[in-house]
Amino acid sequence: MGARQTALSVLMACRQEGAWSNGIVKEYILRDGLDRREAALATRLSYGVLQNRLLLDFYLKQLLTGKLKSLHPVVRDILHLGLYQLYLMDKIPESAAVNESVELCKKVQKNAAALVNAVLRNAIRSKDTLQQPRSYQEIYSHPQKLIDLLCSYVGKPRLAPMLKANNDIPPTVVQVNTLRCDTDALKAQLQQEGVTVAIHPWLDNCLILSGTGSLEQLESFRQGLYYVQDAAARLSVLCAQIPQNAKVLDCCAAPGGKSFAAALSGAGEITSCDVHPHKIPLIEKGAKRLGFSQIKATCQDASVNVPQWRNAMDVVIADVPCSGYGIIRKKPDIRYKDPDTMLDLPQLQKAILNNQATYVKPGGVLLYSTCTLLKRENEDVVNAFLADHPDFTLEPLPLPAVFPKNESGMLALVPGEYDTDGFFISRLRRAL
Repeated sequence: MGARQTALSVLMACRQEGAWSNGIVKEYILRDGLDRREAALATRLSYGVLQNRLLLDFYLKQLLTGKLKSLHPVVRDILHLGLYQLYLMDKIPESAAVNESVELCKKVQKNAAALVNAVLRNAIRSKDTLQQPRSYQEIYSHPQKLIDLLCSYVGKPRLAPMLKANNDIPPTVVQVNTLRCDTDALKAQLQQEGVTVAIHPWLDNCLILSGTGSLEQLESFRQGLYYVQDAAARLSVLCAQIPQNAKVLDCCAAPGGKSFAAALSGAGEITSCDVHPHKIPLIEKGAKRLGFSQIKATCQDASVNVPQWRNAMDVVIADVPCSGYGIIRKKPDIRYKDPDTMLDLPQLQKAILNNQATYVKPGGVLLYSTCTLLKRENEDVVNAFLADHPDFTLEPLPLPAVFPKNESGMLALVPGEYDTDGFFISRLRRAL
């Protein structure tokens, strides 16, 4: 299969099965045996359409003679792919965008091929005369309900830059396995493998990659010289200031990035937990590839107490389940989920935090983090916890010089400001 066929399969899986785009894209690229060039195109098309679905519909309504809702869903997916190439990509020939879309339609919905051809050729003719979007909902393809919710947290001046950042192509950020190589050596090896590499501007031992294709096919990846993790997630673990040989619990660990960061920080014994049994092998496989023998992965519900862990951990990392509104650029389909379906999350987050607190030794650290931007899942959860646990206090976060000095013990990272995922970090110390 080619990149466009794979991208169509991704869009159909997201629509029909509720699959998350970031996982299904990787799965289908491997399934379809795409080379690095085709894998890169399939990824760009999949993410690009999902990121711009409402904008593409805005244009489609003007190009169709009938109603948008009358289109067969698969035909709509194909038209989205074609329009994205015509209007939002600059290196795809118009003829290729049209012809490949028509051929794609012939394979899955043959009787609509003529319609696809007509609409996309009309799109070429009408490109400079179509009405342009004006509302944030149409420009940035975020439902209005979500825009209003995010605006209530970040404020109007930060809203448009954040929405724009949510539609950026997510960079591939990797953390250097400093137990096996240094940053300069890894950069040189990646460049020899044909990867474009940049040093991260404010996080040590961190690289930004492009042109990777499938990372798993690179020898440097197989050698365990790095792992993928956004700078915000790595920063959260650095804020814990894990002591050498510390005993660490990572309670919602899969796929393992924070446990790996803890290993690089010098932790002596790391218990990595996840509630989903099928995710435990992911942690184990990653730890083995990287050579982190101090990580023990186990299946455990973070809200259920384990008596033998009480008062046993120097550091507990609680990166809890959340609405995920900080990682929309990596999971663009999150924006189309109804926010009301996630109103119960703070209750779960509080239950996890209350339980994990029992594992922290006197004098130890409890790190609470999420990848969302909502106050009800971040500051409100921490403040409610502190009201019930007077033996815990917030501590200032040790941040790189690019950030303002932190005294509150809480930090919210908003997309578009430090080129990271949206993230919330708080550091709590248990009294001796």
